[in-house]
Amino acid sequence: MSSSKSPNGVVKWERWVRVVLCALGLILSVYALHVELSRENDPNYRAMCDLAESVSCSKVFTSRWGRGFGLVQLFIEKDNILNQPNSVLGIIFYTLQLGLGQMVSTTAANFLVMASWVSIAGSIYLAAILVLVLGDFCMVCVSTYIINFALLYTNLKRRTGLRGKQKKEKTR
Repeated sequence: MSSSKSPNGVVKWERWVRVVLCALGLILSVYALHVELSRENDPNYRAMCDLAESVSCSKVFTSRWGRGFGLVQLFIEKDNILNQPNSVLGIIFYTLQLGLGQMVSTTAANFLVMASWVSIAGSIYLAAILVLVLGDFCMVCVSTYIINFALLYTNLKRRTGLRGKQKKEKTR
């Protein structure tokens, strides 16, 4: 991929990569929400991503850690409106990444990077829970972790490009 920049300092490929990553993240998050809600309504529901006892996304989504990262219910009731499924948080995250990614400003770029670092921390935490506590492999989860790392890279490229543009403008 070429790293040529548009006049506003944004690497040309970055916008398309962001759209693809966010679309995939949204699709996976909506699917995760569908699986969780379907499983809650029908305990016999079997998701496409439930391949074996230790390869089961519905097991993960309906676990304690599938809502509020397993942490929110330590402070509020389990059924409180603030204790949302992680997939809802993913939908919000990818929507913000997509929307703010259309803005070409250092403030937006800094927020995108900060939000990405938070998503990376959440991904590492949930990956540890997946392996060490649940002993499960969730294809949907791992896919979102990969998307989150790719978005961090994309956001860092955006911020670097905008900073480079600012430096050039200051030296003129």
